[in-house]
Amino acid sequence: MDTKENAAPVSMIDTKGITKSFGKLQVLKGIDLHVDKGEVVSIVGPSGAGKTTLLQIIGTLDQPDSGTILIDGTDVRKLSTRKLSDFRNQHIGFVFQFHQLLPEFSALENIMIPAFIAGQSRSKAEKRALHLLKFMGLEDRAGHKPNELSGGEKQRVAVARALINHPDVIMADEPSGSLDSRNKAELHQLFFDLRDQTGQTFVIVTHDENLAALTDRTIHLKDGQIIGETRRADREKAGDALGENRNGVDRTDGLAESTNE
Repeated sequence: MDTKENAAPVSMIDTKGITKSFGKLQVLKGIDLHVDKGEVVSIVGPSGAGKTTLLQIIGTLDQPDSGTILIDGTDVRKLSTRKLSDFRNQHIGFVFQFHQLLPEFSALENIMIPAFIAGQSRSKAEKRALHLLKFMGLEDRAGHKPNELSGGEKQRVAVARALINHPDVIMADEPSGSLDSRNKAELHQLFFDLRDQTGQTFVIVTHDENLAALTDRTIHLKDGQIIGETRRADREKAGDALGENRNGVDRTDGLAESTNE
């Protein structure tokens, strides 16, 4: 009999055999990817590797040529166009490199838009949006329009908008690519705060090595294929071992110097 200690992680995303071509160019060549609930997973690789295409397919914004996609147990390829749209709105949140906020609406109104699409009442949507703004440290910016916000503030509003419908997973495509170093660090920390406090799952396409190094797993993509993955735990072990080796060398060097004196 299984116990809680032996219980397997809960699967959030499972893809098998995902392929995608644009004309004669095959961009994805049979992608098998598994992401557990509560994981923060990064996807890295050179330009043209297929990272954004894969993210869009997992996020149901595009269809693969072949393969299966399960999100929290739902086979999204079997859903009708209408049901797929509803599923996307209620179960998947998106954060892009550029915030994509509507300029004519305030921060609060931008956050509420997906809730309105999902059929929520204004009072319920506004309560949730104000809660998210407070969590983001932006409650005093609720009435400000995008052109009155800094780059970091705009991106935090975009994250709040992605969270409004309590999605199962957040898909982020170069989310910090347009930010300066300080705002990048704050946004990256926000992702992990959300995971730690709410169990939020993230799949992040990034060129930022610092962000990738923080994630639970990094998937390496090249020429439309997964060529490997690295885990944070393994990176930390390697770092500890390297540190021990360096300390050993340093102590030896110091001893040699003192002996020569």
